Amino acid sequence: MTSPWRRARHRAQSDPSARTASLVVAFLVTAAFPLLAASLAATTQQEPAAAPPTLADLHTQLQNIAHTLEGFQHRLNALEKRIDDVLWYERVGDVAVIDKVRLYGPPPWREESETAIGAGNPVKFYAYIFLPQGMDRSLKAPLLVFPHGGVHSDFSTYYTHIVRELVGQGYVVVAPEYRGSTGYGRETYERIDYGGLEVEDAHACRNYMIQNYSFVDANRVGMIGWSHGGLISLMNIFNHPEDYQCAYAGVPVSDLISRLGYLDDEYRALYSADYHIGQEVTENIDEYKRRSPVWNAHKLQTPLLIHTNTNDEDVNVLEVEHLIHALQAAGKEFEYEVYQEVPGGHSFDRLDTQQAKEIRLKIYRFLARYLDPPQPCENLSDLQAAGYH
Repeated sequence: MTSPWRRARHRAQSDPSARTASLVVAFLVTAAFPLLAASLAATTQQEPAAAPPTLADLHTQLQNIAHTLEGFQHRLNALEKRIDDVLWYERVGDVAVIDKVRLYGPPPWREESETAIGAGNPVKFYAYIFLPQGMDRSLKAPLLVFPHGGVHSDFSTYYTHIVRELVGQGYVVVAPEYRGSTGYGRETYERIDYGGLEVEDAHACRNYMIQNYSFVDANRVGMIGWSHGGLISLMNIFNHPEDYQCAYAGVPVSDLISRLGYLDDEYRALYSADYHIGQEVTENIDEYKRRSPVWNAHKLQTPLLIHTNTNDEDVNVLEVEHLIHALQAAGKEFEYEVYQEVPGGHSFDRLDTQQAKEIRLKIYRFLARYLDPPQPCENLSDLQAAGYH
């Protein structure tokens, strides 16, 4: 069994915004078992005539503790989210007008009862909006939809420098906190639909921006995302090719079937949870294929750039290579680069190093070809000036 501390460290590494909450909850879980045992022992000593608890009793009590701690985790995530929202203004407010709006996507893909009150209602979620400071709103501006990564994560100030670089070029940016995101309570968390309707939540953000901001150019819209966000970018251009002029997918989750073959049971459980897919890959291969870009590669019509890294410790390069081969087999035109052992692994082109900036410059040049931002980054000096104080 994987220890709570090991799970906390893994979550902290893959999702920096969850570090505090994960470690606190891991501590509580670690402490709960000896406390429970001591409590039961004391009770048995004080009341010798009482029947000792059965294994079923212990199991029930442990389940209750786990449920309580899970609720505490959601409360901590919500607190952390509110703190991070304040940090956005401190870290990006000098270059961007920041807003956070609430909108909706499709109803849940499945519900416990189709006749219960509220059944069939759209799923409500939040999205961040970043507008370049001082932009001329009489002119049309390009839009980038920027979904965050992580199975359960959120759009945190981890992306500060990238948002600064984008608005510095004149892009309007919308970042969806799609169903399954952390920081909004258990209900949003358990609405997760990985590779499913979360994709439509991101697309709803694209439509919202065009409908509500007259200066957003409907003919200059792109999507950019890494990891799980890369999967969402891919599935959006596969499902809505006419609505995006280009897309970038960095180290994208590409094939859930192969992915769940090389990761552990704890990770697999995020998908087979009863509130999510509810089945393992071996029980429903077709459902996992439906949610995987590699099995939808034949739909590509949109200009696409893919990056991957051979030492990626999260999305193994074999997944992305499978996607590349599937696109090639389907006769699709696209651009890609397989980087060799670049320091940083999964985050290799999101770091603050010069090499990461050089790679991001390639990404921005690709986007600029199709979206024509008013102040494109021509060189590293431009990128440095846009992204850093």
